[in-house]
Amino acid sequence: MQNSAIIDAARDFIVAQYSQHPSPQLVYHNLAHTQQVVQAAGQIAAHYRLQDDELLAVYIAAWFHDIGYLTGDGTNHEETGAREAVQFLKEHQVPENVQTMVQGAILATKMPQSPNNLVEQIVCDADLSHLGSKNFSDRNKLLRHEVELTRQQEIPSTKWLSSTITFMLNQHYWTDYAQTLYKQQKEENIEKLTKKLDKKTAEESKAALENSITVAGTGEAGEPAPHEKHKKDKEKNKKPDRGIETMFRITSTNHIRLSSMADSKAHIMISVNSIIISVILSVLVRRLEDYPNMVIPSIIFLTTAVLTVIFSVLATRPNVTSGMFTKADIEKKNANLLFFGNFYKMHLEEYEWGMKQMMTDADFLYSSLTKDVYHLGVVLGHKYKLLRISYNIFMFGLIISVLAFLIAAIFFPVKV
Repeated sequence: MQNSAIIDAARDFIVAQYSQHPSPQLVYHNLAHTQQVVQAAGQIAAHYRLQDDELLAVYIAAWFHDIGYLTGDGTNHEETGAREAVQFLKEHQVPENVQTMVQGAILATKMPQSPNNLVEQIVCDADLSHLGSKNFSDRNKLLRHEVELTRQQEIPSTKWLSSTITFMLNQHYWTDYAQTLYKQQKEENIEKLTKKLDKKTAEESKAALENSITVAGTGEAGEPAPHEKHKKDKEKNKKPDRGIETMFRITSTNHIRLSSMADSKAHIMISVNSIIISVILSVLVRRLEDYPNMVIPSIIFLTTAVLTVIFSVLATRPNVTSGMFTKADIEKKNANLLFFGNFYKMHLEEYEWGMKQMMTDADFLYSSLTKDVYHLGVVLGHKYKLLRISYNIFMFGLIISVLAFLIAAIFFPVKV
């Protein structure tokens, strides 16, 4: 049986299972969630262009990963799902290597996730793809409702929000593609949850304070209460981390784009003037014996082209740096590890050590980003300065050359 037919059979089997075993309490771990995981798994797998057996394993694992919720309380649903998937594959005479991959992928989704290969990583990332989706808020509400129905008790908002934020901060996506695809939205979701938790905590604190004392929220002469003042100071001093990161990203992108534009302009000057030089040397020089009045204009024209090429090449010529940094540089926060010229001669272990030191120090990280943007600007300024000189030489040299040719042709004609 072809893999596509097996995947379709798995889909029909899972849909039938959810239809035959209705579970009203499964408002989150239902067929809609399974279909969402299958869609996310297919998207991630398509990026890595998996082989037929690996792709089959991803889809089967995605379809069966939560089927265990239909036969129990969900405590060991991964083991149940793995058994059901293997039994299904055996009935369809699927090779044992695929059965092993599917079993491993489903078991790897058990918290904390522990994938050992790409297939398992894809299924794990797809299972938690909702953390980085725009409908996270709705999915999170359904999950809370399902947990409350299962435990038969209400969960306080602050407790649920706090545990969800902790889980999301500790969770990370395993594949590079999922990290790129879901990271930004996941950070936004965490930020929204944090603001909601702060609001809920403030409301509960205010209510508790109002119940314990008669006058709350003001001190002498209408001054804000200490806890309110502390809260305002905290909000005032809070750094807009996302805004800072966006600023660095946009600035660096603009600098790189401007550098690319400068290189393109320099290449145009080099190409045009190289053609001019080749024409002058191959055609015009051989005719100067017949037209001696054109010697000076030709020299001016040739000099213009040569100088233009020289400054254009200088504008695009890369600078060679030492490519080394020391531990003392890291300790003093003098090294910029974001620029390849500062580490291309280093060993990987030394570079990893330096990067870990930088990533654990926010001031060092932002300082490195600032230095990187600054040096990009300095290089860009030098490049555009040389490029401007090149264009000025070409423009004024071309004008002078044309005038020289006209003067030579009109006032110093060749006598036949």
